[in-house]
Amino acid sequence: VNVRAARPEDAQQIARLTLQLGYDVRQEVIAESLRRRGSREVFVAATGERIVGWTAVSMHEPFVEGPGAHLDGLVVDESVRSSGIGGKLLAAAEAWARERDCKEMCLHSNVVRDRAHAFYRRHGYDTVKAQYYFRKLL
Repeated sequence: VNVRAARPEDAQQIARLTLQLGYDVRQEVIAESLRRRGSREVFVAATGERIVGWTAVSMHEPFVEGPGAHLDGLVVDESVRSSGIGGKLLAAAEAWARERDCKEMCLHSNVVRDRAHAFYRRHGYDTVKAQYYFRKLL
């Protein structure tokens, strides 16, 4: 498995994996997001031409806590989970954050994703708090 920065031409396979997270995002939206990265990076795990996982990480600077990084998402194809690919993707995101002098990585995980919670705990992440997530469409 090779972990590398995602490219716009990876959008179709990233969209396929994103469905496994429960999000139906058009590949055109993903491709455009990959073209305008800004303060974000997306990594993919590939076996040959097949992408079997992705993670996205971005700079995160809360007003009172200071600079850090946020793991925006991570998914490994259900056919190859528990094979170390998630750990490799997480390591790539953490290295990206360290290169930018981030002192912490934070993430949100749906309360129903028990397997994901165990994965993050095995990799040194602690549950800080439970909270509600509010959203308003504009």
